[in-house]
Amino acid sequence: MRDWTYRLLAAGLQSMIWGGEIIGDENLPMRGPAVLVANHHGALGPIAVMSSVPHRLYPWVVADMMDVSLAPDYLRMDFVEKQIHLSMPFSLWIAKAISKLSVPLLTNINCIPVHSNFEDLLIPFEQSVDMLLQERFILIFPEDPTLPLHPQFNMAPFKKGFVRLGEFYFQRTGRALKFHPLAVHAARRVVQVGKPVTHNPFAPPVSERIRVKQALENIVREMLAGMDGNIYLRVPLPR
Repeated sequence: MRDWTYRLLAAGLQSMIWGGEIIGDENLPMRGPAVLVANHHGALGPIAVMSSVPHRLYPWVVADMMDVSLAPDYLRMDFVEKQIHLSMPFSLWIAKAISKLSVPLLTNINCIPVHSNFEDLLIPFEQSVDMLLQERFILIFPEDPTLPLHPQFNMAPFKKGFVRLGEFYFQRTGRALKFHPLAVHAARRVVQVGKPVTHNPFAPPVSERIRVKQALENIVREMLAGMDGNIYLRVPLPR
């Protein structure tokens, strides 16, 4: 998909579905490479971020969502039954209809498939580094779907594996990679951008993955709490 087509799609999503605003966008770089990390907020998070951020984004997507044969069943379980609350066989019919549009759309906007099998685990990292070297913007939603949502923030804890992207980027370039936190607040119709967290390639890899993911998670939670309209809850960053 050409950049102008992507921008047209983003404008359409903004006018028809999201209709929100972005704040803190001074924390975004004018050009890549950059990795944006956001809370998912169901199906709304990706739409909100892609509508609001004034750059072309390349999102990480579960590989099943980009597979014609696997997408209907994934959509049925993860979206139609979970969020629309339809049951079989209606949920499968709706999922099949959605997948006929979503699979070619995700493919055409050059989403990066994330596989669950061990043999293909490195694919998103390799593709992402290639795009970062072209000064692109990668978008990641790292919430762990196996863990419960926090009742206040409606957000699950982040996985830490995505931080390995900083390790692969340093191996190829010798430069540190920045991760930019974004908070999607559905009720306020706001996407807020926080200050970036820089990956330290010289720290022990496992502890650095934990540090970066916790820092990003805490910043997103802090921004969501700040948009609550009640008491501003400051979430301390890890040392």
